[in-house]
Amino acid sequence: MKKLILFSGVSLLITVCILVACKKSNETTTTTTTTASVSALICGSAVVSSTATVNTAFSGSATIPYTGGNGATYTAGTAIASTGVSGLTATLAAGTLASGAGNITYAITGTPTSTGTASFAITFGGQTCSFSVTVDAASTTTGCSTSTTIASKVVCLANAFLATLTTTQQASVVLTLNLSNAKRWSNLPCGLSCRNGLAFSSLSSTQLAAAKAVAQAAFGTTSGEGYDEFMQIMAADDYLGQTASGYSSGNYVIAFLGTPTTTGKWMLQIGGHHYAQNITYDAGSVTSITPLHQGVEPKGSFTLSGTTYSGPMESEHTAMQNMLGSFTSTELASAKISGTFSDCLMIPGSTTNTFPTTKQGIQVSTLSSAAQAKVLAAMVPWINDLDATSAAAFTTIYQNELANTYVCYSSNTSAVAGTASSFLTTNTDYVRIDGPSVWIEFICQTGVVIASQIHYHSVMRDHSRDYIGL
Repeated sequence: MKKLILFSGVSLLITVCILVACKKSNETTTTTTTTASVSALICGSAVVSSTATVNTAFSGSATIPYTGGNGATYTAGTAIASTGVSGLTATLAAGTLASGAGNITYAITGTPTSTGTASFAITFGGQTCSFSVTVDAASTTTGCSTSTTIASKVVCLANAFLATLTTTQQASVVLTLNLSNAKRWSNLPCGLSCRNGLAFSSLSSTQLAAAKAVAQAAFGTTSGEGYDEFMQIMAADDYLGQTASGYSSGNYVIAFLGTPTTTGKWMLQIGGHHYAQNITYDAGSVTSITPLHQGVEPKGSFTLSGTTYSGPMESEHTAMQNMLGSFTSTELASAKISGTFSDCLMIPGSTTNTFPTTKQGIQVSTLSSAAQAKVLAAMVPWINDLDATSAAAFTTIYQNELANTYVCYSSNTSAVAGTASSFLTTNTDYVRIDGPSVWIEFICQTGVVIASQIHYHSVMRDHSRDYIGL
């Protein structure tokens, strides 16, 4: 009996062990890790926290938009060395993707060894693109960062830029402030034959970085507007230049009409094909932000040197679409004017630059409050092409005049009331905002280089402030 009991105990022990093992096996789970993926990285819209300075330790960040994120969590990356200008590294910060559109962030650190552009080729989520950080000469930022106003900072940077030039170059940049020189801006790819100043292509890397520092301070840092949009429009010209002659960011120019000063009057002119910025400063304040011209071809996304740009003027296009889409059928009928436009009225080469004496379309005061807000919002992408303080001041001016502002449009034969995306889609589709002061036009045109798609032209003027005091 004792042997039988012992054997039974062993049998029981074996049976229990087997049962426990089976239960443990059944409870084992498998952990699945989802790899981060995106459908597109948009390096062309990267926002860099600040400009670096040669031979000076730098610590900043770059924010890269993406689309098509899958919601996965990702770890920090390894340092990526800069090219073009060496000495900097970019390191991906850990995070979690949105399910759709969002941003990833890279920490930028190091000491750049030369002026110019430090480029970073990144691969993330199955996509690859490149973004860049501008590296200025030390003279372009020394002392300017402590300027108390944007106007004084622009003057400081303008004088720092002049210090990098030869005497002959300075004579080509600083010109007389008069009406004749002020009107030398254009929407055409005509280089210096129709503009004042020095071409970017004639500048050394140090001089070009200093010129761009002036533009960045004056145009502002709003994402997708101002300096960011300026750089994207120049990139679009480089894109066209791959297949057509006469198009290049090197054909853009810079000029100062009058000596940059915080006590007197002077004008900053920077422009080229599809871009013209004319900002007047007087006694340390911005007194005029017009004429301003912007256009772009191609209108949508394009890739240049590994960087994808997502449509430099899409914010302007969308804002105008949303404005017209907010009108009722009755309001649209009042706003529509006869005739077909081939270009904006107030672009050089198209007219004598004389504003029409009679306003056309529908008066904003007759619109619903929601539609009135859309009219003001439609102005903002142009107003935001300068520093934030000045942009806020001009927004207030135009908002105070909103009731007496008019909106008109023509063509748009396929447009449907209440459907914003149905407006401004085809050649000759045109819209205008005309106030006591503000004047903005936007038109769709058949492409010049890319004939299979439309491209955009726009102009912003001011009845009271164009060429102010000249």
